[in-house]
Amino acid sequence: MTFGEKLAKAVAAHGPLCVGIDPHPSLLDAWGLSRTAEGLERFALTAVEAFGGKVSMVKPQAAFFEAHGSRGVAVLERVIAELRDSGTLVLVDAKRGDIGSTMAAYAEAYLGDGSPLAGDAVTLSPFLGFGSLQPALDTARATGRGVFVLALTSNPEGAQVQRTVAPDGRTVAQTIIDFATARNSGISPCGDVGLVVGATIGETDVDLAGFNGPILAPGFGAQGGSVADLKRLFGPDMRNVFPTSSRDVLKHGPDVSSLVSAVRRVQESL
Repeated sequence: MTFGEKLAKAVAAHGPLCVGIDPHPSLLDAWGLSRTAEGLERFALTAVEAFGGKVSMVKPQAAFFEAHGSRGVAVLERVIAELRDSGTLVLVDAKRGDIGSTMAAYAEAYLGDGSPLAGDAVTLSPFLGFGSLQPALDTARATGRGVFVLALTSNPEGAQVQRTVAPDGRTVAQTIIDFATARNSGISPCGDVGLVVGATIGETDVDLAGFNGPILAPGFGAQGGSVADLKRLFGPDMRNVFPTSSRDVLKHGPDVSSLVSAVRRVQESL
C-alpha cells in the first residue's frame, strides 16, 4: 500500500486524530515515575497500551527518548514495533534535516525497511533547502512510507524564517508547500509528502488549495488549538488534516482506562 492508502484506511477506522507520546520529565513526575530509562519505559508502554489500535496515528517525540541515551532509543524502538503490530500508524517526530550522504543515512534510519527506528513516517526540516530532502523523499516513496515537512510551525520564532519573502515574492513557507504539492501531484488518495502547519499560528497566509497530501496540525488541545481554529485554517473539508494532541491526553495517565476515555473525548470533538 502507498502511504496515502494507509492513511485513508486508518482515518476510515479511527478518525483523523494523531496522539503524541511525549515523555516530558514533568509528565513522568505527574505519573509518579522516575526520570530514568525505567520510568520512560513504563510511561511509553502504558501509552502504547492505551493508544494502540484505537487511533489512526501515534507520534512519539524522539528527543525525549534520546535524552536517555541508548536505553531510551531502545525504548523508542520497542514503542515503534508494538504500535505497528497493533495496526496503528507511527509518525516518528525526529525533525531530521541535512545534506547528501548524511540525509541519506537519516532516511535509511527512519524510513528504510528493516530499520528498528522506521515507523510509517517521519518529520523533516526543509530549511537547508527542500532539495536536500531528496534522499528521504525517494526512500519514503520506495518503501511505502511518508514524510511530514515543517512549513508553518507554532513557535513564535518560526516566523523569522517561514514568513520571510523570497526573491520570487513567495514566502519561504509557500515555497515549501509548492515543492510538496508538486511532489504529490497525481497521487490518489493523497501523496506521501505531508506538511506540518501549527493549529495555533493565527492566519496561514499561504495557499493550500492545490495541496494533495496530509497536514499535521500540532498544538491542538493543551496548547490552545481548537476545532474552530482547525476549521478557520483549513476549511470545512479536513479529511487530510491530522490534529495532534499530546499533553491534553497524557495528563490523564497513568491509568490506561482514563487515557482511553480522554482519547475518545477528543475523537468525538473532531
